[in-house]
Amino acid sequence: MKKIAVFILLLTLCLNGYSQSKGMFSKDPIIHLENFQKQRLYFGYYLGFNSFDFKIDYKTVGPDIQVEKSTGFNVGVVADLKLQEYINLRFEPGLYYTKRTLHYPNFTTELDALREVNSTYIHFPLLLKFSALRTGNIRPYLVGGLSTTLNLSGNSKSIDDNEQQKFRVKPWSTNYELGFGIDFFSEYFIFSPSIRGCFSLKDELIRDNNPNSPWTGNIESLKSRAIFINFTFH
Repeated sequence: MKKIAVFILLLTLCLNGYSQSKGMFSKDPIIHLENFQKQRLYFGYYLGFNSFDFKIDYKTVGPDIQVEKSTGFNVGVVADLKLQEYINLRFEPGLYYTKRTLHYPNFTTELDALREVNSTYIHFPLLLKFSALRTGNIRPYLVGGLSTTLNLSGNSKSIDDNEQQKFRVKPWSTNYELGFGIDFFSEYFIFSPSIRGCFSLKDELIRDNNPNSPWTGNIESLKSRAIFINFTFH
């Protein structure tokens, strides 16, 4: 919720700034970059924030593992291919960093009860962008598609497990993504804030060597889910 509030605040500030300086919401605004999105292919980059969580399903009913989230950051590039007037194919590879802390119940020591999961992802989303009709210098859009993620810090090759304080996850995951955003056309560039949800489709957990491990033995599946807030510039 904090990330969404920040997104709305920044979006409001941007709207106010554009409104005052460029007359974006005036009756007859000056149309900027009128032919830019008519290009077949164009590029950009993005900066942003993320909040990752885990969706955990259990084999038997018992105390839930609590996931403490934190705010991470994103940076990447964008390649946008126009398919038709309102539909674009976008490739948005990027580097995503995040941290989650798992709080396990029924442990008496903090060393056993806490597991920090630091993740550095290389993210490869292939998305379809469905744009609305442009009104003045504003064009809202919906976006959705599939992505593949490589986790560079998942301890997947380690032979140690939670007995040695090593929480392990698989290096690759597959996800689906849904979101929305707005293109704001300024005099020199397009500014596109967006918010998007990302949901893993496959179990990511590598089980401990002991099948009855108190850390992984009761987990049926562990899947990442996240919210991305990106600020894109074309």
